[in-house]
Amino acid sequence: MPETLTLDSFRSDLAELLHQRPDEVDLEENPLDAGLDSLRITTLAERWRAAGARVSFVELAERTSFAQWWQLLSERLT
Repeated sequence: MPETLTLDSFRSDLAELLHQRPDEVDLEENPLDAGLDSLRITTLAERWRAAGARVSFVELAERTSFAQWWQLLSERLT
């Protein structure tokens, strides 16, 4: 069973794809400016759905910061 999604695991997931440490992830940064492309966003959306967050690629793509992503995810956790 996938790990429960927390702010720490969210930051770790982002850091993994951004090749950073979790504490280096700037939550105010725009995901596209940070270097994420549609494939990586899809990968994250699938991972977070497996962890219980009802979220789609489109919903993530519409938001302009990692902080907005976390707000959406935390509201959608089942």
